[in-house]
Amino acid sequence: MQLTIEKLVYGGDGLARLPADDRGAGKAVFVPFVLPGETVEAGLREQKPGFARAQLDGVLTASPRRIDPRCPYFQRCGGCHYQHTDYEHQLEIKAAVLKENLRRIARLELDTELFIHRSPPWNYRNRSRFKVQTSPEFALGYYKINSHALLPVEECPISSPLINRALAAAWQLGRGGKVPPGIQEIEFFANSDDTQVLTEVYCSSETANAVEVFSSDLKAALAETSDVVFFAARAAKADAQGDSKKLGGSGAGNLIYVTRLASYRVSAGAFFQVNRHLTYELVDVVVHGRRGGRDARRTAGKPRPERSRRDARATGTALDLYAGVGLFSSVLNREFERVIAVESSPTSHADLLYNSPANVKSVRASTEQYLENAASKLRPDRVVVDPPRGGLGEKVIKGLVQLKAPRITYVSCDPATLSRDLARMLQSGYRVEEAHLVDLFPQTYHLESVFHLVR
Repeated sequence: MQLTIEKLVYGGDGLARLPADDRGAGKAVFVPFVLPGETVEAGLREQKPGFARAQLDGVLTASPRRIDPRCPYFQRCGGCHYQHTDYEHQLEIKAAVLKENLRRIARLELDTELFIHRSPPWNYRNRSRFKVQTSPEFALGYYKINSHALLPVEECPISSPLINRALAAAWQLGRGGKVPPGIQEIEFFANSDDTQVLTEVYCSSETANAVEVFSSDLKAALAETSDVVFFAARAAKADAQGDSKKLGGSGAGNLIYVTRLASYRVSAGAFFQVNRHLTYELVDVVVHGRRGGRDARRTAGKPRPERSRRDARATGTALDLYAGVGLFSSVLNREFERVIAVESSPTSHADLLYNSPANVKSVRASTEQYLENAASKLRPDRVVVDPPRGGLGEKVIKGLVQLKAPRITYVSCDPATLSRDLARMLQSGYRVEEAHLVDLFPQTYHLESVFHLVR
């Protein structure tokens, strides 16, 4: 059938309409790898009561913004969604998607400028995870789109140059029979200047001894390999926070990640932002907003020491929720006399303790648990929240509102859950002072946003 694409939606698909029937307007149908205004040929692959999904069979009338994708795996690999259009257009699409979600879910029409922070569009990822197949023949790659079938991948143009060299080294070992059965996934995490790579191997517990040999072989094949840490495969979790069970490894099992504003110890298994070019800018936007940081201007291009002194004029208390390894609290500490950083993951919390300057108090708890106990006692001057994709939820929002903080900064990786949460916070007396789109994920539909709220 022929379809005309109205717009792109969150998730990367284009929205079109099936022909109207006797019940009125045609059902929405979602088609991947299309652009607004295009006429395409598509075949239905799934029907639901309220919508349908189709596969793209051909483009009949192409958008002038359509380009040839750079990656040979595009449209087969499930990782990228926008390589068929130029980067400027990708940013326009993401801004439109974010605003549409705010309008539809939060009933919010932005009356302030949406500031857009660009990334180099290629080789930006500092962390990439690959699926492993050892029989009937070795392969390393990603899942095919809409599938759990492995697509062998020998180069990933959105991953850093060092990660691509690590990928090549793993392929070399695999073809030589040096990747033992039982390894299910390999993740490479490169440091800020792309000179060292920390490797995480996810395997069965019976494979642990063989993985030690693989670790030695990988270090021999790639000189930039620092440590190799192996974990129980994803089916086995060590605790309620979702940290994987560590089975062994070589070395300290961490990297020191240096940015212009701070440096961080990041251990294998800990969460850290994936865009190696925008980590500093994200922190600057969260902590300082449009005004930018005095430290950022003074030290542009120069790494900050691990333990930084706070500004002697700093007063008040900041609360950093979902703090991770201290990405924001290690810089917030210069703006406030005291920072309380809350993180539930044991692995990330251990790094948070290591990275925290003297005036940062690290608390291991879930955000929900912490707010239940502290909301009635604490009156912070500033709150930063950086929740997972599922957003904050009712209980956390209730606790946040009870804090009565004059400023809340919401860092989001999902515009739908952001909009849902903002609707509640706006009803509670907050308003949007600044809105930022930080493009941490070029070539994909994913987008990061930062909203500064005041009351």
